[in-house]
Amino acid sequence: MRPTAIRRTAVAATVMSLALLTAACGSDVDGKDGGKAAGSSAQPSEKGADKGADQASAKALSAAELEKVSLAQGDVEGHKITKAGPADAIDAKDVTADKAACDVFGDLLMGAKAGSPAASTQRKAVSEPKKGADKDTADPEEAFKAAFDITTTLTTLASYDGKGAEEALASLRTAATECAGGFALNVAGEKQKVTKIAEAQVEGGEEAAAWTVSVESGGDKMTFKLTALRQGTTLASFSSMNLAAMDGGGDYDLPTAVIGAQAKKLA
Repeated sequence: MRPTAIRRTAVAATVMSLALLTAACGSDVDGKDGGKAAGSSAQPSEKGADKGADQASAKALSAAELEKVSLAQGDVEGHKITKAGPADAIDAKDVTADKAACDVFGDLLMGAKAGSPAASTQRKAVSEPKKGADKDTADPEEAFKAAFDITTTLTTLASYDGKGAEEALASLRTAATECAGGFALNVAGEKQKVTKIAEAQVEGGEEAAAWTVSVESGGDKMTFKLTALRQGTTLASFSSMNLAAMDGGGDYDLPTAVIGAQAKKLA
């Protein structure tokens, strides 16, 4: 991989998705997603239907309650945790898929929320490159790649009344299956194409799912990771990208340390 190629793809990725690296305000209660197409709305899930009235009457966590269970600096070793800032906001209305069935997947991939949660928070977790990794090889290209082996994960907590979180995750699973072959995305005027969605293995919360997502933008190929887990009435989603793995769409590991830390705080 050429250093110039990494730099070029880094710029392309920044243009492609500020939504992924940083996203909506730290904590909010809003109805900005109400104008999305039906494809982005959570669909009913058969799982857990027997819980009936208890689940239907479950209350969403408030914004203050979500803040208490959101990641903070020091929660994940080897990572810097910060709040996403207001200037980096992205709304589901700014993310549009060419197939309605894929809308919700595109929303969460780009760091927007699924449907209209009662409250939400967002954090950015950036991994620290392994110290001295760039000195472990005499190859300057490999050294450059090692220095930029940094995974950035946008973590979104969204709380819903009743079975909203369960339904949102069910809707996301359905979208991942129906859109596995790919779809086009328009993110705040920037065009990209999801070319493949492959399921990945993950554990956490009461239920969880993850995918490796291949994306093309302006001739560049990139790999993203999308993870979602549910704990009670809260859905946690994790949108990740790795700078060193971007050129050519190279693969990298799920941010399991971030996912595990967030699952622990939600439990």
